[in-house]
Amino acid sequence: MPTKIRLQRHGKKGKPFYHVVIADSRAPRDGKYIERIGVYDPNTNPATIDVNTEKALTWLQKGAVPTDTVNAILKYRGVIYKNHLLKGVAKGALTEAEADKKFEAWLKEKESKIQNKRDKISSDNTADSKKKMDAETEVNEKRANEIAARRIKESEAAQIEAGENAAPAEEVKVELEAPQAPVEEAKEAPKTEEAPKEEAKEAAKEETPKAEAKEEAKGDK
Repeated sequence: MPTKIRLQRHGKKGKPFYHVVIADSRAPRDGKYIERIGVYDPNTNPATIDVNTEKALTWLQKGAVPTDTVNAILKYRGVIYKNHLLKGVAKGALTEAEADKKFEAWLKEKESKIQNKRDKISSDNTADSKKKMDAETEVNEKRANEIAARRIKESEAAQIEAGENAAPAEEVKVELEAPQAPVEEAKEAPKTEEAPKEEAKEAAKEETPKAEAKEEAKGDK
């Protein structure tokens, strides 16, 4: 029976993760499988790969063929390299102890590279977070300054408007007080009319002796 080592899709739309399974090459992609030997999650950085090395080696030695993606995963985890060393042991090119030593050295170097990558990603994420926070702080400060400046302008405009509204009120007050002047003139006006009456009285006094003189002249005749 031809077998393949392939991925079986799980997860939700836009965020999948995969099981590494041993399945009949004629079975549907997400159908039944013989055995699950690992997990692959591309949503993390770096991607999460957890594969049972011994089981993967056993199936490779039985003739199971990995898909291209699974082959890259097995290389990443050192399964393909270890299978190559075991073939060398089978041919007598090296001992099993030497194969294990080489594999341990390779695995240690690989883990060091993976850890360095994780540290770099973490450092980059920290730098990006700080950069974003600084940018956000700058935007907030700029916005606060703009709001403060706008409030100052509004306050100044309100003061100017209040001053302009106060000026017409004084003019109205002056206009209301202005008509009082004719009233005082009206009170003083009768005083000027009394003068002719006094002159008339004096004229009457002066004319009275003349009238008496005329009467006396008539009597003498």
